[in-house]
This record gives sequence, structure tokens and C-alpha cells, in this order.
Amino acid sequence: MGVFSVEIVTPIKVFNEDTVKYLRCPGIDGSFGVMKKHRNGIIALDIGELKIETKNGIEWYATSGGFVEITDDKVELLLESIEKSNEIDVKRASEALERAKQRRADNKEDIDSVRLEASLSRAINRLNVSNK
Repeated sequence: MGVFSVEIVTPIKVFNEDTVKYLRCPGIDGSFGVMKKHRNGIIALDIGELKIETKNGIEWYATSGGFVEITDDKVELLLESIEKSNEIDVKRASEALERAKQRRADNKEDIDSVRLEASLSRAINRLNVSNK
């Protein structure tokens, strides 16, 4: 099994991994996997988890969406945010989930339902990935 490099770019950080064997991403139409020599493309990403399998093991990340560009030997992810599973602040994510649930329960007419649902999804995703 060949390896490829992955570059992850967010507004606040950039990091690279050069020994990736497999990458799974949360596409807006469902999860998809990438291996070396994958077909080139640009795909929109949704809130979800990234799975990165390297020669050293598997790492899990929570992301809030973005885009991925796949080329012959490199994958570049342009993400709004990313958090490694063991770096997620579970207390903060739990509090965000409770705030979003409370806003939903208040059910005010002027609430931005799209933003509310995104907040709920991000908090739930962060909590799920923190358990990996």
C-alpha cells in the first residue's frame, strides 16, 4: 500500500502528514475514502470526522466543513476548523451543546434555524470524536 501526503489548512494553522495510507472525509453527500493514486477532484466537506491512517496508526479529528482537493500524490484540506480527538475540550463542547438545545427549546420566532442546527451538529460531532 503506497503513501501520500496530506496538508490541512485552517484560518489559524497548517499541518502536514507525509505518510498517509488512508484518509476518510465527511463529504456533503456522505463519507468517502482516499488512497494513493485516487482520482483527482475537489469535493465539499460537511461537519464530521476525519480519519487519517498513517504508518504510525490512526488519528481522528473533528471538522466543521470545508473543501478537499485530491491530486495524484497529495490531498489538501481547506477547513473552517479541525480538532484532534484527544485535544477536544469536552466540557466546552458539552456546554455548547446545552446552549444550542436551550435555544432550540426556547423556539423564538427570530431564531436563525440554520445556524442553530449547525451549532448542534458541531457540538455533537466534537463530543463523538472526543471518544475516539
